[in-house]
Order: sequence, then structure tokens, then C-alpha cells
Amino acid sequence: MACSLAQGGRRVAPQDRDTLVQAGLNLIGQALSIFDSALNLAVSNRQYQRMFDLPDALAARGASFEDTIRFLVRRGEYGPVDDIETAVRQRVEQARAFVPHYMERGRADGRWVAVEGSPLPQGGWVTVYTDITAIKRQEALLRARSEELSDQLLAHAERLAATNRALAASNAALAESRAASAEAEARIRLVTEATPAHIAHVNRDRVYTYSNRRLSAVMPGSLNDIVGMPMADCLGPETAARILPLIDRALAGTAQVTEITHVPSGRRVRIALTPDEGADGQTPGGPAGSGGVQGVYILSTDVTAEAQTRAALVQGAKRELAAQLTSGLAHDFANLLTIILGLQARLDRAEGMTPAARGLIAATQAAARRGGTLLDRIAAISGPRELSPHPVDLRPFLADLVVLAGPTLGPEIALTTEVAGPEAPLMLDAGSLQDALLNLLLNARDALAGRPGTVAIRADATGDTWLSVTVEDDGPGFSPAALAQGLDPFFTTRGGEGSGLGLSMVFDHARLAGGTVKLANRDTGGARVTLRLPLRPAAPQGEPRLVLLVEDSEAIRAELRGLVRGLGHAVIEAATAAEALDLLALPEVGFLLSDINLPGDLSGIDLVAEAARLRPDLPACLMTALPPGDRLRARAPCPVLSKPVAGAALAARLPPVRPGADAA
Repeated sequence: MACSLAQGGRRVAPQDRDTLVQAGLNLIGQALSIFDSALNLAVSNRQYQRMFDLPDALAARGASFEDTIRFLVRRGEYGPVDDIETAVRQRVEQARAFVPHYMERGRADGRWVAVEGSPLPQGGWVTVYTDITAIKRQEALLRARSEELSDQLLAHAERLAATNRALAASNAALAESRAASAEAEARIRLVTEATPAHIAHVNRDRVYTYSNRRLSAVMPGSLNDIVGMPMADCLGPETAARILPLIDRALAGTAQVTEITHVPSGRRVRIALTPDEGADGQTPGGPAGSGGVQGVYILSTDVTAEAQTRAALVQGAKRELAAQLTSGLAHDFANLLTIILGLQARLDRAEGMTPAARGLIAATQAAARRGGTLLDRIAAISGPRELSPHPVDLRPFLADLVVLAGPTLGPEIALTTEVAGPEAPLMLDAGSLQDALLNLLLNARDALAGRPGTVAIRADATGDTWLSVTVEDDGPGFSPAALAQGLDPFFTTRGGEGSGLGLSMVFDHARLAGGTVKLANRDTGGARVTLRLPLRPAAPQGEPRLVLLVEDSEAIRAELRGLVRGLGHAVIEAATAAEALDLLALPEVGFLLSDINLPGDLSGIDLVAEAARLRPDLPACLMTALPPGDRLRARAPCPVLSKPVAGAALAARLPPVRPGADAA
């Protein structure tokens, strides 16, 4: 049981606390009253009732201020009054607009009382009444018996005494205001510390005068206790070189908003700089100085996830536009290639063709077929494609890549892999990443031109933001033109042998995932390509669920049943949407996995919509063999898996069961 007071080693229960507090107030020689914001008596002591001879009802908690004033006015406490209700109303209106005050008032019984009132931060006010009759009598006696003192000196003494009493009241009000200000400042600091951004202020010397403790959260590796330190010492040379010129512009009076990449961590940070006009340059919000800009307010926010999403959306929009521009052209071009190949085949079958002519025919056919391959690669870049991230363990992934690429690279090229981190699985589109790395390995093979060499793949993490996958070779390296234009579609240094789309496909994968690609040459010779992808750890393994599997094909249903059970979950099955709706009544169902095309009146899309109405919290996923651009597939209100469903893709939507958990 919580206790707030103690007496003689014995704790006092909370229900006795009010009694003890009231007893303490009754021992005070002055009268005291506290009225709340609704003008009702909240607290008073016994001296308050005795001083004004109030009835018990007006000294009890909850007594109305208006009733108390009416009682005192009628008794003559405020002297003769012509209209009692008007006098009462005026005093009530003064109380509603309460201001600190001190006054001395003569009462009807000849006694004098000093009244000192102060507002409370929570609303209402506290008033202390002091009987100063004895003081007033001493002043009168002094005036009567001290004829040798001048009237001017005596009046001055009286004014000084009154001023001292008023000053004491003002000091008490000031102390209360300071306490309220300190409380408000503590609340503001608590809010700024909880804000997921760095909030700071610097003076004209670029020295921090205020900062919450969030700088290292936004820019890892930076200091936190930075008040009184120069910006250059806190941010590091690279970051300071980017920000200080903007600080200079803000000090000149121009607000600045920019985004920078924090090089040590790879995070994207948005920085807003607001000129501090009129502050004293020592503390934010201080008294006005001599005018002009005296400092800069700084708001720094980590927008890495936003930048990654923005890059992916921009790349997706570019792909959509490219698909719209090339689809018609590709169709007509494919028809032309079909005609060309057909005519060349007829010429090849014609009698009397010379060997030279047949050589020209074969060359024409090879060029036409190469044009068809080029169309397929253009479609792969510009056509609709969905990223399918799922948990990927980098070490087995790269080991499989070595096995896959070994025959293509040949025995004279050594392929090595290294994973410097992280250890946990990451959310990656394994298929697209594998295609991108195979493209880079083929480029490295071509750069070595049949000579023995080494190709190395290294994966490591940049802070907790990026995954860097680097492919290096010891060939001749990139030419200046390739470094400048290597990621552009159709750029090639291999003449007629290359399509110029290999690196473009790598770049497309990285940008679609929200990352980037960087080309460089090694100091020791050779080329280096670095893919920087968002570092997104896979979700932890979950609890077993009962999965409702809806598929009309018994063979496919059996295959999917094995995949779901392999992830550690239990399965119940239905062949139609109508059967599935009956099974949804089971509260144990924790996941819905359905094909889009189902027999009957309801499709899988209709089933998911109805399930969302009946069970709003039930997660769902659809499956289909329809291509990504299909209109029916686009109507799906939930994630869609492409058939045949891969176990890794399903695990991305239905996390496997954590070790030790039992399936339902």
C-alpha cells in the first residue's frame, strides 16, 4: 500500500493524509482559502471561517464564491452598498479575470485585514488574509504621539511598510511563476527528447547552445552531449563540410532545407535550418538581442526509408513509361523480324544460291535472331515486374551462385565469395539479385578475355541501413567512357558483340529495390561494381497457425499442403470459395491462402473481400498463374504469389514457425 507521510516511524495511510494536511493548515495564524477555476471553495482553514464569521455551509469544500460574497456584502464587510446584486456580480466578474493583487481593507467592525491573492497554474487562485489591526493601531499611535516627526516622514514610513508588504506578495507570485516556468521547460525538454529527430540551436559562432540527445540516433557515430561545442567537432569533417555552408546561408537570413547522405552510416538525412531572428544567441527563445539573425534552429530527420521508397517508386514509374513507349514498337519490330526470317529462310531454300549468297543469308538470319533476343531483354527491363522479397541467408545464396556460375566462367577463372555480415537472413528478391550478379560475372569473364583471373564477391553491411554487394575482377578495368555511361541502356564497349543491357538490368534491379549501383576501378587494377540495397532484416519466426488453403486442383493442393506444413503450420482445405466461407467460422483459422480462379460464382478475390468483412484481422494471400500485368490480378486486395509458388516466396508471407513451437 502506497503511503505519503510518516509519523514516529509509522506510515500514514493515504486516506488519513487529508486530515493531517487540514490539521496543519488550521495551525497557521493567517486565514487561507483556495477557490478552483469553477469558483468553488477547494481548501480553507479554521482561521478563514473565524475571521469572517462564516456559517459552516460557506466554509465547507464546494461552497460557492458568489454565495460567500453575497453573505459578506449583506453583512457590510465592504461598507454601504446600494445594490447588493450588482456589487456581488462585479466581484464575481473580477474573480473570473483573476490577477495577482495585494490590498489592505478596513472592515465594518473596525479591524483591518491585508488580502494577498495569487493565481494557480492549474486554474483558480489562493488568497491569504492577515489581520493587521495591531500594525494599523501602532501607526496611528505613532502619528498621534510623535509630534516632533514631520507629517512627511511619517507618511513615508507608512508607504514604505505598505510597499514592503506588496513586495512580499509580488515575490511570492514570482516564485510561483518560476516554478510553473520550470515545469513547462521540463515538459518541453521531455517532448524534444522523445521526438525521433535531432533538434538543436547554434549561435553565430556555430557553437551548439541547445540540443536534445538524438544526434547519434540520426547520424550514428556522432556525439550526444554537444552543448557548448563547435559543430565541426561534433559532426565530423565530411558531414560538417556539407552542412556549414548551409548554416552560413541561414545566418544570412535565408531558411534552408536539404538532404544529405551521412557518409559514415550511409543514412539519408533531411536537414531544415531556420534563422533565429531576435534571440540573444545564448539560449533558444531567450530575450531579444540587438536584432538580426543571432543563430540557427536545426531539425535533422532520418529519411532513409523514405528515400529508398521514393527511389523505388521513381524507378517503377520510369519502367511503366518505358513499357508504354516500347510496347507498340516492340510488337511491330517483332513482326518485321518474323517477316525477315521467313524471307531469308525462303532464299536459303532457293536453288542456285552461291556460297557467298548463302553466307549473307546466314548473317542476316543471325542478326534478326539477335534482334529478337534484344527485344526479350528490353521487355525484361521495361515490362511490368514485381519484386518478391523473402528471407535470404547470404552464405547459402552465394554458395549456390558459385555452383551455378562455375561452368559459365570456366576453369581458368577462380570465383571467391565472402560475407562480412550480417548473420541473420535478409529480405531480398533472390531471383532478381541472382540475375544481376550473373550479369556482373559474365561481364567480368568477358573483360578477362580468356585469360586466367579471379572474380570476388563480397557482401557486408553499412551500419544498419544498407547491404553492399561488391563484385571485383583483376581484368583491365572500366574505361573512362564506361565509368561515365556504363549504366545507360544500350551502351557497350564490345562493339557489335554486346547489347548494352547487362549493367542496365543490374541498375534496374537495384533502383527498383530502393538502392543504387556504383562503378569504379580498383587501385591494384580491375573493375569493381557495388550494389547497395536496403538492409531489411527478415521478420522473426512466428507461432504456428491453422492455414485455410483454397485450391480446386487436387494435385496443386497437395503440393501447397506440403509447403505450408514444411513451414511448421497446420492446414485445412477447401476446393471452392463457398466451402472456404463455411470454414472461416472456425476461430482457429489464422491465415487464408487461396487461388484467384476458383469454380463457382465467387473468385478468390471475392473470397478475400468477404473474409475481410467477416474477419478483419485475418491475414490473406492469393495465388495465380496470371502475369503481373493482368487486370484481374491487379484487382487483388492483398499480396499475390505467382504460380508455381516457391517455398521462399510463401515464407515471406507466412513466416515459418520458430524452433520449439508446436503446430496446431
